[in-house]
Amino acid sequence: MQTTDTVLMIEPIAFGYNAETAKNNYFQVEQKGSDIQSKALEEFNSFVGKLRSKGVNVITIKDTLDPHTPDSIFPNNWVSFHKDGKVVLYPMFASNRRVERREDILETIKSQGFELTEIDDWSLPETQGHFLEGTGSMIFDHDKKIAYGSVSLRLDEKLFREFCEKYGFTPIVFHSYQTVGTERLPIYHTNVMMCVADQFVVICLDCIDDELEREKVIETIKNSGKEIIEISEEQMQQFAGNMLQVQNKDGQKFLVMSQTAYQSLTSEQVAAIEKYCEIIYSDLNTIEVNGGGSARCMLAEVFLPKK
Repeated sequence: MQTTDTVLMIEPIAFGYNAETAKNNYFQVEQKGSDIQSKALEEFNSFVGKLRSKGVNVITIKDTLDPHTPDSIFPNNWVSFHKDGKVVLYPMFASNRRVERREDILETIKSQGFELTEIDDWSLPETQGHFLEGTGSMIFDHDKKIAYGSVSLRLDEKLFREFCEKYGFTPIVFHSYQTVGTERLPIYHTNVMMCVADQFVVICLDCIDDELEREKVIETIKNSGKEIIEISEEQMQQFAGNMLQVQNKDGQKFLVMSQTAYQSLTSEQVAAIEKYCEIIYSDLNTIEVNGGGSARCMLAEVFLPKK
């Protein structure tokens, strides 16, 4: 099953610009002002409300003041929840993000009626400088058992291939870049340039500079039977690739994105998406600017079986 009806979201308590992640996340811009946290919380609550109003099950857990974790609003980088009851913990690039891995969060998920059979901890390689940041760096086609991964500091190719072998995914490895000033620099997370839904893929092919790699990605998507909805690099910079398809308890599907992303889309692209599912969008501007992540980054999918 490609989509779930349950997502985990972490409510911010001290959200802000993280200088440590900004070293290679070129989407981040530091905004000055004392109201960053309050604005982020307002955006968070509005987003949660929109998802719940459509029947999506949202489990919200409050962040803690100590330790200070400015990026905790993006839980999908440190954890993933699988349909066989496994929970995977991932190695994180920024040391101040590693403390986001909280056992009490897993206990809360269990208390919501989900079965958690095993914790598969992959975090050790972070101590040797090797990283694999969950569903930020890996994009899963669950139905076809394909995993797309753009190599960067936050996706170690060897770790990615090892993960795919253990979990039965075919790895599709490529490199994607964005223009920063006059340079082409690696995109920090695959999920800002592509989104895999049940019947379509939203992707910025212009980011894949190598022609052979680009053709391989196109061929893989086409062979998986999904329609390619292409976005430009300019739209990608507006977080148009950072989307996630979810469903509600009745099985109705939705593509979730930010207002910034939605407003960047052409009417043709919107129509292409709406052939398959309704769009949910929400204003996440403060979170996007300071955090360098958007709607998809805020959602950790819960595929765990129910007790």
